[in-house]
Amino acid sequence: MQSFMGLSPSTWKAKLQASVEEKTGAPLQADFYDQIDQISTFRLEALLAEIPFARQTIDQIATLRCVASSTPAARLRWKLQRVGLIDLFDPHIFSTDLVQNGKPAPDLFLHVAMAMSASPHECIVVEDSVNGVIAGKAAGMHVIGFTAGNHCMADHGETLLRFGADIIIDKYEDLATISQGGAP
Repeated sequence: MQSFMGLSPSTWKAKLQASVEEKTGAPLQADFYDQIDQISTFRLEALLAEIPFARQTIDQIATLRCVASSTPAARLRWKLQRVGLIDLFDPHIFSTDLVQNGKPAPDLFLHVAMAMSASPHECIVVEDSVNGVIAGKAAGMHVIGFTAGNHCMADHGETLLRFGADIIIDKYEDLATISQGGAP
């Protein structure tokens, strides 16, 4: 999860291919990525759900907000619609499709800052991936490590801190407190 989460599809596919070839001496099967896509789509359709208190918390954030994700644009919009949160961000939904280099490069976050007419040092990134934390810090932004997703293991917050997160929160309610100038 630490190596691949937060990477654009082209980046994680190339990284996985190289790793498999290094370890096995053979490339992945030609249909490997199609199989992964089918399995992940099936699992998303069955299991994707809003994290508790996400809507209430995001709705309370009175400043400009957006989504900046490594997920391809069409799938990102589908996910946001599926969990009922798209209206909280639309039209400020940005995908790695918009930049040459995805996370951990800062390109996406810098693109978003410019598109939103904000200076990078004024931006707060809420990230659940090591690659996203690295990208946010490289962009000169304040980074909140977010561990509320069910994909986050017990030590995930410590890992995000080790890679540069400024603070860790483990539930949306704490994000509301921070956005209003308080401590979690």
